[in-house]
Amino acid sequence: DLLKSNSSRLLLASGDRMDFQALLVDEDRAWLMVGAKNHIFLLHLDHPNREPEKIFWPAPREQVEHCQLAGKNVETECANFIRLLQPFNQSHVFACGTGSYQPVCAFIQLG
Repeated sequence: DLLKSNSSRLLLASGDRMDFQALLVDEDRAWLMVGAKNHIFLLHLDHPNREPEKIFWPAPREQVEHCQLAGKNVETECANFIRLLQPFNQSHVFACGTGSYQPVCAFIQLG
């Protein structure tokens, strides 16, 4: 019903496995930040039909290869799964991901 009323949006095709876990609401910018597999999505709360902004943040290729050589599944385990989105100040969010079994964190500047 939501799709028919045009008041919702599919973020991904049904076959994509993005493993959403981290969520952060930025009320000042009217964004919902969503941590996923190799991505951070910025959904516009005041314009739900607008295409979400995407930050692509994959694990380094060497880490993915090392993970695969260790017998892990490259599709479901060897990626950068974003697990933490924490406000730092007015202009930055602190984000951390699994980095394909080599955890990585970064400050993301907000526009």
